[in-house]
Amino acid sequence: MNINHRPVLLAEAVTALISGPLIQKQNAANNILVIDGTFGRGGHTQALLQQLPQSARMISFDKDLDAIAVAQTINDPRLTIVHDSFANMDQYAQAESADGILLDLGISSPQVDEAHRGFSFRREGPLDMRMNTDQGMTAAEWLEQAPQEEITHVIKTYGEERFAFQIAKAIVAKREEGLSPKTTTQLASLVASVVRTREAGQDPATRTFQALRIFINRELEDLELGLKAAINLLKPGARLAVISFHSLEDRIVKQFLQAHAKVEVPRGLPVREKDLPQSTLEIISRVKPSEAEVLENPRARSAIMRVAEKRMVVSA
Repeated sequence: MNINHRPVLLAEAVTALISGPLIQKQNAANNILVIDGTFGRGGHTQALLQQLPQSARMISFDKDLDAIAVAQTINDPRLTIVHDSFANMDQYAQAESADGILLDLGISSPQVDEAHRGFSFRREGPLDMRMNTDQGMTAAEWLEQAPQEEITHVIKTYGEERFAFQIAKAIVAKREEGLSPKTTTQLASLVASVVRTREAGQDPATRTFQALRIFINRELEDLELGLKAAINLLKPGARLAVISFHSLEDRIVKQFLQAHAKVEVPRGLPVREKDLPQSTLEIISRVKPSEAEVLENPRARSAIMRVAEKRMVVSA
């Protein structure tokens, strides 16, 4: 099994969580709980464990069975591995029980590099794209039966692809000939035959593959549910760090944090500042990879980490 994977913003993510006031205050306590919503290949999980006391607990989630297999090789009694989406994290922890939560979104290098997973347009393999291969339709199965309008919508919405209509039309035309794409290279070639122009250095199939992966795995829906669950699970003073890799993810994260970091007061209402209700979150930072990290790991170039802290309850 290929476990070669470089976690993005590793030091920055660990520092963001561990330096939070709650963990610093409770460092000698017995009830520290940290959640890693996406184990991947364990880089963030293991780095966090190295910084946490022996009395701490950690829960790491992943939908990918290959990731779970790697996680199960870690011999650390503090670590609990859960084969599930982080969208369901509140089913495994109590409200206001977490001292820190990390969500590293997107796809891991081994998932892209292993052709049989079907995520890469550069490698010949079955058009699968499922994170959890135990459930759901493959991308090929969905393309075999989805209406042209739905395919257009998915590629346009999740891939921000301006040639979505032409791509969907070509897919359906091939399907009607009995030649619906079954492999990654078949789909990539089909897209390339329709998309004649593209940004310099970007493969014509990039946006279509991104769209199908996001749709098949319900990534944006899981993100919205996971953010809501995280707010519920964080203790006052605990931190949430989210690493995203494309504009759709980052927009959801940014808007969610901003919405919980401000208090809406009807215009003209005579309320003094000290009487305003508290917002739920305080936005701490927005971090991008250094030039050195991008040079070492080009897949980090689009990453953005946003960090927020759940506000302490201030008694009147």
